[in-house]
Amino acid sequence: MGLLDMVKGAKGGAGGENQLMNIVIQLISDPKIGGLQGLLKSFQDNGLGQQAASWVSSGANLGISADQIKKVLGMGKLGQIASQLGVSENEAAEGLVDVLPNVIDKLTPKGQIPEGAMLSQGLNMLKGKLFG
Repeated sequence: MGLLDMVKGAKGGAGGENQLMNIVIQLISDPKIGGLQGLLKSFQDNGLGQQAASWVSSGANLGISADQIKKVLGMGKLGQIASQLGVSENEAAEGLVDVLPNVIDKLTPKGQIPEGAMLSQGLNMLKGKLFG
């Protein structure tokens, strides 16, 4: 099963089809990163503020490349993600290129960055759609 197949597999709970989405949710929830705010700041700090802002806004999402994902997350974090997925770091970065902007977009439907309980509710709703 390819990495994109794991993402597109959507429901099911069994196997690895939801692993990448679950990892993205964990990434957004990670207090070491600073949650969604911290993750978006990492993109801004790496010259990708316009892209990150587009994911939060109600307009179209600007794309990013696997190399940009590698730069923002760093090889340590990306290595952890790749290990969890059982794929190479390049494959993990390629998977995140589509999934990460879309998850952030879904969490910010009105162009507002949720925090605390609102972020938790949004993440729980995404988990419910995936694993429910």
